[in-house]
Amino acid sequence: MTDIRPHEVFVPTTPPDDAQLRFIGKIHTPWNDRKECPRRGDPDEGPLCKIEVFEPWVPALKGVETFDSMEVLYWLDQARRDLVIQNPAHSGDVRGTFALRSPNRPNPIATSMVKLISVEGPILTVRGLDCLNGTSLVDLKPDRCAFTDKPRSNG
Repeated sequence: MTDIRPHEVFVPTTPPDDAQLRFIGKIHTPWNDRKECPRRGDPDEGPLCKIEVFEPWVPALKGVETFDSMEVLYWLDQARRDLVIQNPAHSGDVRGTFALRSPNRPNPIATSMVKLISVEGPILTVRGLDCLNGTSLVDLKPDRCAFTDKPRSNG
């Protein structure tokens, strides 16, 4: 991990020992190198990607086909975990990690809103991802807007 840009600051860290994640599947995308990955996935025109859910979690997919979009949480295993100040490549605006959506974070959990195309058994086909092929799946949630109460009429 020597990819430090000018003005970036890292802190010495120790391996985390305070949380344990259970990866529930794998994400399959066309990108095998971080330089190929888009900065943000396009839910309308991005490539079709597959989310594979592992047993025993497959029954937890019951009902997801009723949603148009899903929130996908995934683990960015190749991201740095020690940067506190970053210098994004797309701008010269140096910022703190928590003021950015950079993959480089203390806990590299990413989230994307994806368009759900189909569900076939343990496989979800989606558009809108921006991660490497083989990325570990942390969680799936329906789009929170699908659960928003409709406004009440005042009549």
